[in-house]
Amino acid sequence: MMIRFAELAYPHYSIYKRINLREGIPIPNQTAAERIVSDMLQDGYYVDFVETLIRIEREGYMGHSYNLLGLNNVVASLIAEGYDFDKVSGLFFENEQKHASPNWGRLLEGEERRMAVLRIDIADNSALVRSNSGSKIDKAYKDMRAIVDKAVTSRLGRLWSWEGDGALAVFRFGPFGKMVVYTGMEILHEIFFYNRLHNPLNSPINVRLGAQIGRVRYSDNETERLKNETVKQAVFLESLAARNSLCVSYNIYISMDQNTLNLFGPEKERSGCKYRLYTMGMEK
Repeated sequence: MMIRFAELAYPHYSIYKRINLREGIPIPNQTAAERIVSDMLQDGYYVDFVETLIRIEREGYMGHSYNLLGLNNVVASLIAEGYDFDKVSGLFFENEQKHASPNWGRLLEGEERRMAVLRIDIADNSALVRSNSGSKIDKAYKDMRAIVDKAVTSRLGRLWSWEGDGALAVFRFGPFGKMVVYTGMEILHEIFFYNRLHNPLNSPINVRLGAQIGRVRYSDNETERLKNETVKQAVFLESLAARNSLCVSYNIYISMDQNTLNLFGPEKERSGCKYRLYTMGMEK
């Protein structure tokens, strides 16, 4: 059963290949346990393995219940290392207050997962820079990054890129299709109020946002991460957005609840891409 549980967490895992034994030969329990944990740690599947064990203890497996002794201690050790455990989803996440790495402390180099991508661009960035002092630009853009950071990380997202005139955020866990939409809407709302209450520049900050869902291959190299086709599609959708609007793809709005969908404009199409826009101040 230990081997079966390991295979649930780690696709194509084979302890027999790891210790060079013919499949079916008995392995002492202690030896198997030590080797499985060692392999999970070495290959980056340890957190997935612990989540699998938690799910099995909660729900059982193949009609059987399992009481996994010491599991609470394992959970406590992960929390001590900087993870938070979400009891609803049964998943571990990095504690963003301590550390927020681009892979959530989970994704491996070259690993491909379905994600939501949000591209944020500051419209007319060059004009803003030309017409304002460097200190005011630095203050305004620092404030804007704080707005984006809060909106993204509070929904378990990660910032993968931050340039002078924009950013790229990704969402992997939870209902990430909803997360990317709500993040985009919050950014628009917060910048709306920032322009009226705190903006030190001589003109408002205007932004365009684009959101897409698709397969994304993770890399520790930022340049490689930006080469993903889904990322490029999010950038294209951002280019279709009007000022202070969020442009979402068909892949996203097809699964929206009706109340949220009603906040968006009618379906449009460009270059074979269907999309809808959420704009601040849209009249219905």
